Amino acid sequence: MKDALSNPMLPALYEVNKIMHDTRDVFTVELASGKGAPAQTFKSGQFNMLYVFGVGEIPVSISGDPDYPETLLHTIRSVGSVSNALKRVKKGEQIGVRGPYGNFWPIDQYKGSDIVIIAGGVGLAPLHSAIYKILSKRKEYGKFILLYGTRSPDDIIYRKELERWAVGFDFEIQVTVDLALEKWHGHVGVVTNLITQASFTPGKTAAMICGPEVMIRYSIRELIKRGVDTDNIFLSMERNMKCAVGFCGRCQFGPDFLCKDGPIFKYSRVKALLSIWEI
Repeated sequence: MKDALSNPMLPALYEVNKIMHDTRDVFTVELASGKGAPAQTFKSGQFNMLYVFGVGEIPVSISGDPDYPETLLHTIRSVGSVSNALKRVKKGEQIGVRGPYGNFWPIDQYKGSDIVIIAGGVGLAPLHSAIYKILSKRKEYGKFILLYGTRSPDDIIYRKELERWAVGFDFEIQVTVDLALEKWHGHVGVVTNLITQASFTPGKTAAMICGPEVMIRYSIRELIKRGVDTDNIFLSMERNMKCAVGFCGRCQFGPDFLCKDGPIFKYSRVKALLSIWEI
């Protein structure tokens, strides 16, 4: 591992424990440490570069529990050549892993505050490890609320876990879908509609958001309407990342590089840039 640590572009080899299919196009890869690969210490919100030999690599948030670094989880939507190749990897095969990279959700900074997590679709994955971390120290926070929106009930990821958390923990979970089926008895509509109904105290609330960019924009608008301070709104901006170490410049966002300075940003820091569509 000495070479991997000294060369940021050299991946370590991790063995695939299992592939879990969350929905028709979203799956979770569980990787095991050992056999030359160390347990990877990471913080909620950081990401890895996953490499499939002969195909390429992509950035993927680490979605597992930071308190159990010996098992790495990455939840991925199959939309390109690398993600499709990862979906076909079998138990016992190896893939390359570089990381962890980036900064992290400021969970410890908001002890005593209400925490509102807003996620859209597979955007729940980069927030998944933050949920683990908060639940492990649940008494140190105020109200804890998850507002989650997907295209349809069949597109809900981590379904069994959400059901367990909603019953066995002091954790308010609201799920909405764009398209309802007969068996669905929950909310219908965009996730931003849930913000007006959520029972948090704006003056002592931190919000963490990940999902499609249009969802992020409108979620921020609704949070500000509720009175949440822009310094207490955080968003994940994983996009266009290629090298993860600031060499290639593809993820430059104004003066920042998303891979090095993000992917988690305080809204007040990037407010001006987010107002420019398609930047």
